[in-house]
Amino acid sequence: MTVLKPLLRFLAWFILSAVSAVGIAACGIYIYLAPELPDPDELRRIELQTPLRVYSADGKLISEFGEKRRNPLSYAEIPPSFINALLASEDDGFFEHIGIDFKGLARAAIELIRTGEKRSGGSTITMQVAKNYYLSSEKTFTRKFTEIMLALEIEQYLSKQEILELYINKIYLGKRAYGIEAAAQVYYGKSIHELNLAQIAMIAGLPQAPSAANPINNPRRAIDRRNYVLARMLTLNMISQEEFDQAARAPVTARYHGPTSEIIAPYVAEMVRREMVAQYGDAAYTAGFRVYTTVDSTSQTAANRALQSGLLKYDRDHGWRTPKPMATLQTLAVTDTPELAEWLKKADARYDIDWPATLEEWNSRLLARDDMGLIAPAIVTRVMPEGAWVLQQNGERWLPFSAMLWAKPYINVNVIGAEPASPADVLQPGMEIWIEETSAGPLLAQLPEAEGSLVSLRPADGAIQALVGGFSPTSNQFNRAIQADRQPGSAFKPFIYSAALAHGFTPASIINDAPVVFEDAGLEATWRPENNSGKFYGPTRLREALYRSQNLVSIRILNQVGPHRAIRYIEPFGFPRHKLNADLSLSLGASAVTSMELATGYAVLANGGFAVTPYLIDRIEDDNGQLLYQARPAVACRNCPEPVTDPKTGEPDANAAIHAPRVMDERVHYLMISMLKDVVTRGTGQRALVLNRDDLAGKTGTTNDQKDAWFAGFSPDLVATVWVGFDQPVTLGRWAFGSNTALPIWVDYMGTALADKPPRPYEQPDGIVSVRIDPVTGLLAAPGQPDAIFEYFREEDVPKELARPARQPDNEGQPAAPEMIPEQLF
Repeated sequence: MTVLKPLLRFLAWFILSAVSAVGIAACGIYIYLAPELPDPDELRRIELQTPLRVYSADGKLISEFGEKRRNPLSYAEIPPSFINALLASEDDGFFEHIGIDFKGLARAAIELIRTGEKRSGGSTITMQVAKNYYLSSEKTFTRKFTEIMLALEIEQYLSKQEILELYINKIYLGKRAYGIEAAAQVYYGKSIHELNLAQIAMIAGLPQAPSAANPINNPRRAIDRRNYVLARMLTLNMISQEEFDQAARAPVTARYHGPTSEIIAPYVAEMVRREMVAQYGDAAYTAGFRVYTTVDSTSQTAANRALQSGLLKYDRDHGWRTPKPMATLQTLAVTDTPELAEWLKKADARYDIDWPATLEEWNSRLLARDDMGLIAPAIVTRVMPEGAWVLQQNGERWLPFSAMLWAKPYINVNVIGAEPASPADVLQPGMEIWIEETSAGPLLAQLPEAEGSLVSLRPADGAIQALVGGFSPTSNQFNRAIQADRQPGSAFKPFIYSAALAHGFTPASIINDAPVVFEDAGLEATWRPENNSGKFYGPTRLREALYRSQNLVSIRILNQVGPHRAIRYIEPFGFPRHKLNADLSLSLGASAVTSMELATGYAVLANGGFAVTPYLIDRIEDDNGQLLYQARPAVACRNCPEPVTDPKTGEPDANAAIHAPRVMDERVHYLMISMLKDVVTRGTGQRALVLNRDDLAGKTGTTNDQKDAWFAGFSPDLVATVWVGFDQPVTLGRWAFGSNTALPIWVDYMGTALADKPPRPYEQPDGIVSVRIDPVTGLLAAPGQPDAIFEYFREEDVPKELARPARQPDNEGQPAAPEMIPEQLF
């Protein structure tokens, strides 16, 4: 007893001293670290890094950009089942402790003493919030003490709900997913609210090892972790035994889901991305901007389909190019013995194929191929007399011989070979091909070599409704809609004719369609332009010349107006002056412009004569939905009142509409519209009649040697330009013209884009009159003349002279023309 008392006294003093030492040490550490501790109240104002998201005008996701995929949720939006799973997995005492778990820390300390290694940190969710938002991941005692003190302070400033909200939105869960909503989208393609118990437990188990133990990288380890979470939930009476049994037996259903685009508009998305980075720098990728474009989702989908369908048809019409890449056939490993050597020489090669290994490799190849819209990749597995079996991402399917009858061998752009006699003439096992899905079933396809673009604008203000810069950006990211300068050919003639009408010509003006010769020391050879038909029509009314697309008439009217004067007139339509040739080649569309620039010019024709500027971004919002930018485009308005001004400052009202400037006289505009409508009803644009509308106008364009094919056209509600050609200008073939190559794509697109827009007439302005004229001379028709036609004129331009009796037509039904002697123009 005597010995025991001093010993107990010693132990008591020892424990007291140890506690005091720990307390003093803790105070010292706090005094040392406290000045550098961040303010926990900043967590309420912290901005999470969220990606840039791009939407259509009707709110459909086009794309997102940024390294971190995140969809923040409020605490009220977190499913209770997930909260239970997370707490069971990470911190079941979260709602009771003060920010630190003393038992967990003690357990971590004992492990460190026993093993000499830091295996667990005893971290609570609050401590993890402190680390994730303020600290690094280095495993040091200083960082750990800082984490503990921060956790204690965070608990003083924030509620448990606020802490949990910060945690579930910040935590990294693998595959670029930050936060539980992003993880649900990445692994299951659903919202966290749509997941079942097994899937929720899978995500709740990810924080421990998100890269190494996620269900895509390591399904077996992920199942073990998921079932641990479920077992903890069962132990804590969060779920029943039946729920546990069902969830623990559930198979892994996770697979990678990239950003889910609701409409395909990659060229639009890239244009927005560049603009946002130019304006906001790297913050564009992390600040959570939401950009709403002017693009209409229905129109964009129609544009994608129309351009791809048109290019695929052009490609089929020019023959089958045997694919170069061949998928490897894996052969069986056979022991090389003398007994088998002779048999192997005679054996059919197909018996040597290791099909399980081959199909596994081919599946991997198919999964690695990019989406190409209307066509999907496939690999030929077997070729039969009636067709072929092909492997696609969703399994094997039958491709009948009828689906490959078009595959006549490509010889050159103008020549194709004979129709195949059997599938073996086209396909062989291992060949990598493409399949197009059509209403009649699968169709053999190939990636087109010809390219194209489609641009569609709302003419009233220049809002881009649809834009496609090529067959697919996965094959080539070059945006032909805004980056490719190509000669528009005859599609440019409406601007030459507009300049002529503005400078004294009328639709009835007679121009001689006869040969011309250009002698110029700057040219290597004499230039002798011709009409596409190779014919000369003699004296021709301006209206006829436009819908027949007669080149020689265009040259003559530009020669009379003057190239420089014409350029001064045309430039305000939206064409950069430096791109316009100041010579007579301008009349034939030899000045290279982009599809967007041509569409901008045609918008002036469609909207009544007002210059509008194309724009793509309608508004920008921050991550909280606050408006940062709202577009205020200039609007074409014929009878709009003048903008309201502030009586004090005299400045225009900041919210008033901005009026687009008029660059085309309204009467000239009306005459031009009536002529361009004739292109559709009587000329090279007649394929558009299938749309059964009376408000369509436009112009075909085909350049020398058929290197470019165009159609540019419009209604009062919509403008669209279509271009088809090769990136390196070579001929599309002797049968390729704007009327049969570009126009069908335009018709396909406009049929959908205008489906809900009834035809609208063009309003006839004051000062326009319709009179009867002689169709041969353009003069006033004689009284009772049987072949007289009506023509529109400005009042002051009505012909004063009566026509003489008409000449007798020649053998081709055209008025007799004088002998065609080439005229020299300089």
